[in-house]
Amino acid sequence: MSDYWTTMASLVGMLAFCQTIFQLVFPPELRLAVIHLLTRIRHVFSSHIYFDITEIDGVNTNELYNAVQLYLSSSVTVNGAVSSNNNTRLSLTRVPNSSSVTFGLSNNDRITDVFNGVTVLWEHVVVQRQVQSFSWRPMPEEKRGFTLQINKRDKTLVLDSYLDYIVGKSEEIRRRNEERLLYTNSRGVSLDSRSHPWDSVRFKHPSTFETLAMDPEKKKRIMEDLREFANGQGFYQKTGRAWKRGYLLYGPPGTGKSSLIAAMANHLGYDIYDLELTEVQNNSELRKLLMKTSSKSIIVIEDIDCSINLTNRGKIKKRNGSSFDPDLTNGSGSIPSMDEPGSSVTLSGLLNFTDGLWSCCGSERIFVFTTNHVEKLDSALLRSGRMDMHIHMGFCRFPAMKILLKNYLRVEEDEIDGVVLKEMEECVEEAEITPADVSEVLIRNRSDAEKAVRELVGVLKERVVKRRKSGGEKKKKEEGGGEEAEEEQEKRALDSPNRNREVFGFQEEEEDEEEEEKEKRQ
Repeated sequence: MSDYWTTMASLVGMLAFCQTIFQLVFPPELRLAVIHLLTRIRHVFSSHIYFDITEIDGVNTNELYNAVQLYLSSSVTVNGAVSSNNNTRLSLTRVPNSSSVTFGLSNNDRITDVFNGVTVLWEHVVVQRQVQSFSWRPMPEEKRGFTLQINKRDKTLVLDSYLDYIVGKSEEIRRRNEERLLYTNSRGVSLDSRSHPWDSVRFKHPSTFETLAMDPEKKKRIMEDLREFANGQGFYQKTGRAWKRGYLLYGPPGTGKSSLIAAMANHLGYDIYDLELTEVQNNSELRKLLMKTSSKSIIVIEDIDCSINLTNRGKIKKRNGSSFDPDLTNGSGSIPSMDEPGSSVTLSGLLNFTDGLWSCCGSERIFVFTTNHVEKLDSALLRSGRMDMHIHMGFCRFPAMKILLKNYLRVEEDEIDGVVLKEMEECVEEAEITPADVSEVLIRNRSDAEKAVRELVGVLKERVVKRRKSGGEKKKKEEGGGEEAEEEQEKRALDSPNRNREVFGFQEEEEDEEEEEKEKRQ
């Protein structure tokens, strides 16, 4: 037994001696150089190439690492776009301000992805850091990164297209997962550079283009326009235009203007800034509010014709014969006093807000104006570049009514009696009923689809009878009712500046000037 232990001790001593001789003959620097040489030789003869994407680049966070992590951790991972073997382990996470659970690649695990027919391999490498020396910014205990393995022949494709695709996809996923916010401005909020003049709440409006009661062709045009805008960064840069778009929603109350705005926000994943003009004291404050809005947002001014008086652009005659500039007034035609609170936002200030130099201080913004009376708006506000797309929100038509029936009653067109459906189609045009009124009837009877349909038909017929008795057809013709007449009114408002001057009160100014000329001649 003693011989055994003696032999073992001799072997240990010999190994220690050999290790000492090896360290003396091959110092650490030489050993490291040999390892590097072998690695380079392996890379030369290997058909693969490797890229390391670390979490922290020096002292800064590597944005590409975050993009790859989000791309690989999206729900697309488990749906087949990113394939994995059965041994791959995924972690579940839910970050703050996120509306969904995401899947993440576990530590030191691998997963494959396919891009344009090219297969790549991702590995999530996590190692413990060595003991840190003193640093003003302590580093995380773990060193994290992704290693990308590709074939050498695919290097150009990966570097030129694949990484850009990952960054773009991650931004889309982040915008889709984050909860959207609804902002509003309030009077008395500090507007210095250290504060935020907008108050926000979570935006939970469920309206989508699928549920929106609107003509399908019109919805298709709006969605295509929004899609081209969101994907048009290169186009706007090449043409030298600010990356923004303006929409005017006009029509009777209850026709779904607010629902359309919510559907636009949900479709694009944008935040909404609901601007209350009556709470804005002057043009300077309006510009500061614009500067504090973020990109990828919709700036909404509802009922623009009712907010403040923005139509009188000329100098208005006072009774004592003097004149004053409405740009110095509170917007209602009177000079503001120190004791009289009010908004002095002018039409000029609003035009610069939507289409001036200050409108270019951000990118990817949409301006939406709503009004019930488009003929009251100044033509300068309606022209292209400020309101690029004019959308008439009219009374409920038969295609929109079928959408409402599906939304509230969960019934398809073929599930409704053909005779009843025909009566609806014949009555709805003449009844001139808004989607809001139709929705109220359906909500009230949502538990009984047959009863809801019968009552809706009765309401439509009753409205038709009332309109005929009260001379509805004649009134409709005189007032230019219907969508075509509304659009014709808008066209006249755009094409007839002299008419606008007459409507907006400039005729009285011209008459006063003529009287003044007569007095001078006398």
